[in-house]
This record gives sequence, C-alpha cells and structure tokens, in this order.
Amino acid sequence: MRKKLIVLLLLAGFVWLGTGAITAPVNRYKNLQILPQDISEFKMDSIMNAYNRALGVNCKFCHIPLKTIPDSLDYASDAEPMKEQARRMMRMNIYINQTYFNFDKNERPEYLKTVTCYTCHRGDPFPEQ
Repeated sequence: MRKKLIVLLLLAGFVWLGTGAITAPVNRYKNLQILPQDISEFKMDSIMNAYNRALGVNCKFCHIPLKTIPDSLDYASDAEPMKEQARRMMRMNIYINQTYFNFDKNERPEYLKTVTCYTCHRGDPFPEQ
C-alpha cells in the first residue's frame, strides 16, 4: 500500500512539473500598454515585423540601445519619443478597425488587419499629410 502511495505521489509530482514547464509565461514583456499582456512571442514578432515593413524602418526607430549589452535594444524603455507616437497610431488603427471593420467579434481588436500601418505609410516613416 505504501509503495502505491509513493508511486502515485511521484506521478502527481511529474504531472504538476510537466504542466508548469509547458505553461506560457505570463507578462513576458515589460511595459506593454496597447498589445495584450498575454501576447505570444510569435504574434509579437509578427506585429513588430509588420510595423518595420510598413514604415520602412528597423527596431531602433522606436527602441533605444541597451546600455549594458552591445547591439541590443531596451524594448521596455519609453525614452524614444517615436515609441509614444507609435502607440498613438496603434490606438488609432485599433479604433478604426474595431469601429468600422470588426465583423468577427471573436478576433481581438489589437489583431485586426483591415486598416494597417501600411495603408497610409506605404514604406515611408513620415507619409505626406
């Protein structure tokens, strides 16, 4: 009886450890103000790459260099003013898409792609007004 209890406890422990290993970390990103806190790495990379292509820029356009690690960026910092401008533009895109194009209420408004940055920017960081 005692051996069965030990085996059962060991199995329960392995199951518990296994679920912890496959559970996605919560709040992986710091200082997210527009995108959801539970965004996946794949979705974050996809969105940021779309911004880069739409504006014809790279990550340094909105993110400053990290002082402690060469060739790395401080993605959480708000020191670059262009980052706040990007947030304003993200809010505008979300509003337009959610208000006028959100026919599928199961889709998160942050992920709607009817009107995108490319709609106006077309590869130019400062499109004509």
